[in-house]
Amino acid sequence: MAGRRLRITHRTGYRYAAPVVASFNEVRMTPVTADGQMLLSHQLQVSPRASVQAYTDYWGALVQSFDVQEEHEMLEIVASSLVDVPHGHPSAPGLDWSRLRDASVLDRWGEFLVPTELVDDAGADEARAAIVDQLADLPTPALAVRGAIEAVRDRIRYDDSATGVTTTAAQAWEIGAGVCQDYSHTLLSILRGLGIPSRYVSGYLHDEEEQQGRTVVGESHAWVEVWNGGWEAYDPTNDRRVGSAHVVVAKGRDYADVPPLKGIYAGGLSESLGVSVEITQLEA
Repeated sequence: MAGRRLRITHRTGYRYAAPVVASFNEVRMTPVTADGQMLLSHQLQVSPRASVQAYTDYWGALVQSFDVQEEHEMLEIVASSLVDVPHGHPSAPGLDWSRLRDASVLDRWGEFLVPTELVDDAGADEARAAIVDQLADLPTPALAVRGAIEAVRDRIRYDDSATGVTTTAAQAWEIGAGVCQDYSHTLLSILRGLGIPSRYVSGYLHDEEEQQGRTVVGESHAWVEVWNGGWEAYDPTNDRRVGSAHVVVAKGRDYADVPPLKGIYAGGLSESLGVSVEITQLEA
């Protein structure tokens, strides 16, 4: 089956309480070309106007950076992309526990096994240790992944007012609510506690059902990739495998590695302009 051709328009930025004399910013809003996904075009518009430079970061994401050296009270960014997305993402062949814990796997994917500031080791937390122990007793890592997703979905309810971008996996678990970032972080904490390499994926999500001309309005999305003899992707927020509705932008250990927009500036307080993402399926 064919995938989808999607047009994505991502708007965001900041408004400042007082004029800012200088700011430096990094943007990660460019869909990658990899694993069957192909970026056809991309444009970044910045107001005030700025010279944009691009580089690939350590994790493989395209970063567009720019600085504004004139006084400004608002920074507005619009990223426009056209991308072809494959019908499905690869499935992993599957390993047994002994092969997953082989030194070669630990050495190759060690960065996706260690705790981070946002993703702790669930096995070291009294509130989640029993879940990790139960999942570790299952016959295969694949069954443990499925069980971890179910545990997260049993615990976390979707609430876009319950957490923020700095909320940790442990905090989201305690609150019992959150958004896609929190579903992904709590899942990563359990998987890494099991010794299963896993990484955070940032991107966009179109409607589950294909429909040319349909525009979906939302925000950025996040999901998880798991190493089980190969990388395979799961969307714990929607309890589904990743497919043609998912557009990959960046991958890392957690959200802190892949924020769509981050920067520093000289001036007073700031507030977000909010985020608006429009995704439209076009005729391929």
